[in-house]
Amino acid sequence: MKRIILLAAGFLVGGTAFAQIGTPSAAPGKTRWGLKVGVNLPKYHVTNTEGEDSESKSTTNFHVTGYADVPVSNYFYVQPGISLQGKGGKLAENKQLNTKWEYNTMEIGVPINFVGKLPVGPMSNLYLGAGPYVSFAVGGESKVTAGGTTTKEDLKFGSDRGNNLKRTDAGLNFLGGVEINSFNIGAGYGLGLVDLRPEGEGGNGKLSNRVWSFSVGYSF
Repeated sequence: MKRIILLAAGFLVGGTAFAQIGTPSAAPGKTRWGLKVGVNLPKYHVTNTEGEDSESKSTTNFHVTGYADVPVSNYFYVQPGISLQGKGGKLAENKQLNTKWEYNTMEIGVPINFVGKLPVGPMSNLYLGAGPYVSFAVGGESKVTAGGTTTKEDLKFGSDRGNNLKRTDAGLNFLGGVEINSFNIGAGYGLGLVDLRPEGEGGNGKLSNRVWSFSVGYSF
């Protein structure tokens, strides 16, 4: 994961330099507005009290993101936005006993992505980007399935003992895809950097979000 962060940092530095040495006589285009919708495959990254890392199995959720595509140059863009993100993960699963325990959360996020675009044809670009995000949980559900019976309960959010998860998350986004005219198809990865376990829960272990996403979008 450290390699991913280093690669993203290198991309941003290189993208900024490339943007500044691009065609100086051509002014950047106008700001565009866009909407992306798609599927999330979220899971949890778990670090136990011995410092050993593991990841839960994924659940299936969705996302909807509105954003601005602000040109800095012909090749470099800033994309602030607001997003409704479904996250969570399977905390435990035993197929032989037909048991499953999972969390599903809904969060409002504010990403700011820095995106480089490479023209590959008339009105077509490949794009690659990264940037920080912060999000706030607005709801969630714990679902336990045992012996064919499913029990659901609302999750409790807060930093104190007795809650299920902290409400605030923050981390890094990585994204890439292709634009064709006003349409785009892309994939992304959300790397949560916040320990979501409330104080006093889980000993010294850590729980953080990991989210693969796939989207289609339109800008105007």
